[in-house]
Amino acid sequence: MALKLRSQMPELEGASTWLNGEVSKSDLVGDKPTLIHFWSISCGLCKEAMPNVNEFRDQYKDKLNVIAVHMPRSEKDLDLEEIKKVAAEHEITQPIFVDDEHKLTDAFENEYVPAYYVFDEEGQLRHFQAGGGGMKMLTKRVNRVLGIKE
Repeated sequence: MALKLRSQMPELEGASTWLNGEVSKSDLVGDKPTLIHFWSISCGLCKEAMPNVNEFRDQYKDKLNVIAVHMPRSEKDLDLEEIKKVAAEHEITQPIFVDDEHKLTDAFENEYVPAYYVFDEEGQLRHFQAGGGGMKMLTKRVNRVLGIKE
């Protein structure tokens, strides 16, 4: 079971390492809404969806925090050089929490990649979705949290 709506954002603790800079929950909450997306180098759907995620990041860079969480699904997914390489290929310039021990994955009770969590600026979960596609719905929810009229 994933986090329930209106749950507080878990602390961003337990990373094996951070890529592209490190952030904490206190950096995010009270600042602006946050999109946290879980992905994996072995996940084809994640790679297909990445341009959409990057578009949110770039289009809303002043209004939305975007954080990536790399959730390994096998031993192979623990290769940090490969994570760096795939991140570069897919232009993942946002901070990446490398979750080799599934600490954050467990805190989010997350079972899926790709998975998307949209928190409002108070750090409350407003939307969760998993799997490929569904980008229109994600866009709608992000816009709603940002107060953008459609």
